[in-house]
Amino acid sequence: MTSLRERILLYACLTSLTALSIDGLLPALRGIGAEMAATPPLSTQSIIALFIFGMAIGELFLGPLSDAIGRRKALLLGLGLYAVGTLVALQSTSLPMLVLGRILQGIGVAGPKIATRAMIRDQFEGDAMARILSFMFTLFILVPMLAPLLAQGLMMLAGWRAIFAAYLAIALLLGIWFVNRQPETLPPARRIPLRPKSLLANAARILASPRVTRLTLATGLVFGAQLLYLATAADLFFDIYGIAETFPLYFALLAVGVGLASFVNARCVSRYGMEAMARAGYAGLIAAGLALLAASAVWSGRPPLALFLLSAFPAFFAIGILFGNLNAMAMRSLGNMAGLGASLIASGSSLVATLFATLFGRFYDGTLFTLATALALAGIVAFVLTEWARKGDAGVIEAVR
Repeated sequence: MTSLRERILLYACLTSLTALSIDGLLPALRGIGAEMAATPPLSTQSIIALFIFGMAIGELFLGPLSDAIGRRKALLLGLGLYAVGTLVALQSTSLPMLVLGRILQGIGVAGPKIATRAMIRDQFEGDAMARILSFMFTLFILVPMLAPLLAQGLMMLAGWRAIFAAYLAIALLLGIWFVNRQPETLPPARRIPLRPKSLLANAARILASPRVTRLTLATGLVFGAQLLYLATAADLFFDIYGIAETFPLYFALLAVGVGLASFVNARCVSRYGMEAMARAGYAGLIAAGLALLAASAVWSGRPPLALFLLSAFPAFFAIGILFGNLNAMAMRSLGNMAGLGASLIASGSSLVATLFATLFGRFYDGTLFTLATALALAGIVAFVLTEWARKGDAGVIEAVR
């Protein structure tokens, strides 16, 4: 039996495959766009946004599958699909082929993402679950900090395709670690067979919960604001501040905010509760977004770099506070439908995030106005949805077998 510490570390590494697959490619986007001559409707933003779209598709299928066949098999199936997508991207000769590989990667990465959350829900609940999630997020803070730096180093040695070769090696190593060290957390007696009628009935019961649906929308908006930043970060730093080679350093600096927030949340959530922590996160996100919007208005969308960093850091700190708590709040009522519920919550929030980021991304004009507006608007609307969700039924949703 693995120790709790090793389990959290393993879950963190598996979950970080999502962040690694996004952040590791950011320094390569401009080079990929130049090499493959991106033309509408595809762009380098599609390499990020459609990865999330693929993840939303995978979450719909791999969540219910984990309830039916167990967490281990569903996770390993996802890792296999991720490896296939990585090979397609590695061999790509055009942007559409690369995007296809990214969609397959996204579908596959949903396996580790959903299965680890369901395994945590199998073993913990309430504030304890929020605390574990926050510790897990804290452990993989090194991913967004180091991934762009390491990726840039790989690009200098062997080009951007070396990044995908590294993804393949990491997926293989994680699969070996998981197979050898993680036992199944969902016993056969608690599994829910994949029967279309009962699956649809259970999905309907989850989606009929005002609490779950409102928190899913709120999570999607917060994620969408971050996704917009990720999709435009390389262009933003280059267009506004002329930063290219040192982009990974500035990206890492802002990424510290998310990791630091997760560490703070892990320490504080047991004392104050996840709802109070979520309110504090919203206050910070809205204030930071409005501050950045005001600075953009004063400096015609191009405020000094120091002012941008001072506004953006608390925004991402607030997002780090919100992630663990919103997910734990949404999953609180799921009972033994953690796989299906996590699937619907993650897929729904990913779709909302993709739509939000894609819509706002079309308005990117080489200034900070779009990002500042998105941060403030996402914070305000998500806060209203979360407060509204608190009025919904928080009781456990029973599965139909």
